[in-house]
Amino acid sequence: MVNPYAAGAAGRCPSCGEGRLFEGFLRIAPVCEACGFDLKTADTGDGPAVFVILIGGFLVAFGAVFTEIAFSPPIWLQLLVWLPLTAIVCGALLRPFKGLLVAAQFTNNAREAGRDGR
Repeated sequence: MVNPYAAGAAGRCPSCGEGRLFEGFLRIAPVCEACGFDLKTADTGDGPAVFVILIGGFLVAFGAVFTEIAFSPPIWLQLLVWLPLTAIVCGALLRPFKGLLVAAQFTNNAREAGRDGR
């Protein structure tokens, strides 16, 4: 049995764990290439971005404030270090979180309102 959350975080189909979940960087594939599972109904909306902003923002803001208090570097150095780090951290977290939310939809059999005919 495949753990859908581990498969989703790794960018694999939450149903079989074999096929690719993503077509591009963040675009969900329409169907799993391995098992044929329909992934078109998966819609995470802005959920992954919210989690990434909260987690990545906390990590980077804590680091920036700690650095400011401990070392008092010039502002240009703070910006030179922390702005690119923010983009890197958020970019690295976005895809796994989107995969996790797709896996959560699969596990809970969630569908977008109005698509199932009710």
